[in-house]
Amino acid sequence: MEAVVVDIGSKLLKAGPAVPDQAPALIIPNQMERIPEDGSMNDSSPFEDIIVEPVVRGFIKDWDAMEDLLHHILYTGLGWEIGNEGQILFTDPLCTPKAAREQLVQLMFETFNISGFYASEQAVLSLYAVGRISGCTVDIGHGKIDIAPVIEGAVQHIASRRFEIGGIDLTKLLAEELGKSNPLVNIKMSDVEKIKEQFSCCADDELAYEKIKRSCQTEQHTLPDGQVITIGRERCTVGEALFQPSILGLEAHGIVEQLVRCISTVSSDNHRQLLENTVLCGGTASMTGFEERFHKEAGLCSSAVRPTLIKPPEYMPENLTNYSAWVGGAILAKVVFPQNQHVTKGDYDENGPSVVHRKCF
Repeated sequence: MEAVVVDIGSKLLKAGPAVPDQAPALIIPNQMERIPEDGSMNDSSPFEDIIVEPVVRGFIKDWDAMEDLLHHILYTGLGWEIGNEGQILFTDPLCTPKAAREQLVQLMFETFNISGFYASEQAVLSLYAVGRISGCTVDIGHGKIDIAPVIEGAVQHIASRRFEIGGIDLTKLLAEELGKSNPLVNIKMSDVEKIKEQFSCCADDELAYEKIKRSCQTEQHTLPDGQVITIGRERCTVGEALFQPSILGLEAHGIVEQLVRCISTVSSDNHRQLLENTVLCGGTASMTGFEERFHKEAGLCSSAVRPTLIKPPEYMPENLTNYSAWVGGAILAKVVFPQNQHVTKGDYDENGPSVVHRKCF
């Protein structure tokens, strides 16, 4: 039985057998709806519209809900049988607290009775997915942005940066902008999220964005409930916020300059290797025009060495940006489990949850 790879994001959970040249078998939303124990849902139910989000800004916050979600994924979605559980590899977000790693390994061995466990940082895995062991990842997730330099398979934590903004904040921005141009229409956040994914794009540069702000073609879009809205310059405002964070009310540099400043804190001997092997990750990074704008901003940045984006190999699945950490995890699983580099049940029984820090790095 193939090891299972699980990548838990703020919005989506990706899981499937470790087959590196295929997309994850399951990509499902993390958001869950709480229902009464008898399974009934009616108008008077006190549980109506109670939404549970197990993951907030990249980290697991509701462990009971995550246990339920993993149970559904592993036994219903991937066909595990109780009493015959296999091996599992998890991707770790940047700056994962030690206590969270221990809680995860404890959950997997004591509740799910797995036979083997491994965890590795998402930045390292995303580089593996494009055939690199050194470089820098710019991960624009639903709940956060992580910039992480990696040298010889090791994240340089002192130089890494985590920003508590992400796709969810861009969705809120779009909702505000659409509200200004469509004041009589009440748009659900779930619909705004879909509009963002369908229409958002990046202007060619700052001047082009200013021009779009002054004069922009509009188009009409019909919402699922039949209401009609007008969409124009808002579509570019979302992407522009990544290069001009002041749009979000933040006093910060744009994402390319943030990358360069992170790398500047690493030894100068590694600057070229890191900047010339930059990998974009996360669903937001696949926005129309984002890659081209990134290239353009890279040519204007303060560094003598310009950031260069690495393209994934042709044999890799399409849309690799959306789940590169999962693909890297599938590659790593083909090494650590056959070579017995993982945490075994015996390791866990002998050393407890803290063994994860010694065997998974």
